[in-house]
Order: sequence, then C-alpha cells, then structure tokens
Amino acid sequence: MQLEVCLAKIHRATVTDADLDYMGSITIDGLLLDAAGLLPNQSVLVNSLANGISWKTYIVRGEEGKGEIILNGPPAHHFKKGDMVIILSYVQVSEEEAKKMPHPTTVFVDKENKLTEVKKGWRPS
Repeated sequence: MQLEVCLAKIHRATVTDADLDYMGSITIDGLLLDAAGLLPNQSVLVNSLANGISWKTYIVRGEEGKGEIILNGPPAHHFKKGDMVIILSYVQVSEEEAKKMPHPTTVFVDKENKLTEVKKGWRPS
C-alpha cells in the first residue's frame, strides 16, 4: 500500500502577485524552494488562509531573493496579492516508510517572504 504524506511546506507566505494571463503554475522564490527541497515542475497544493481555497499546481522557480509567490493562470481568481498561503508538497511512500518519517521540512518566512527559519525533520516536544 502507498500512502500520500507531506514532505515539505512553506508556511504562511504572502502572495506577491496573481497573473490571470499566465498559462498556470506558482512562481516561488528560488531560495525558498532550495530551503524546502522543492523542485521546478513539482506538484504542490496551495492553501489560502484568506478564503480557504486549495489549488493544486506546479512550481516555476522564481528569482532568488525577490520573495516572489505568484499564482499564475486560473488560481489568480482565488488568490490575491497580500493573501497568506501555505504551500505543501506530498510524496507517495510505503506504510513502513511513512511510520519512520518525521514531520515535514517546514520553511518559515516573514511578511516579505524572506527566510526566517527552516525546521527539517523536526519532532514535536
């Protein structure tokens, strides 16, 4: 049996733009991708703290250090500049692997999407 589990997340990032005319995807600052271990074209789920909408899309690597979080294409109807989001990546693993996995890598950012902390494989105390 394969289980879908959360591998990494970018927690409470701020949407910097929403471009309806782009073909689709989410542009994410390259430094945040590296910190989370995420890759271009990887599938992610984007959750809006403003309206509860969840949107599955793929990653486009943004310029490093610019703090970009841009929702492109159809999600621009639901995500607006200034909205806070949680970006989650999931992987398929066996039940045995899932039992051994710690919490996901969590990337924390400030209001300008600058990296403030990374917790890799942390466990609650």
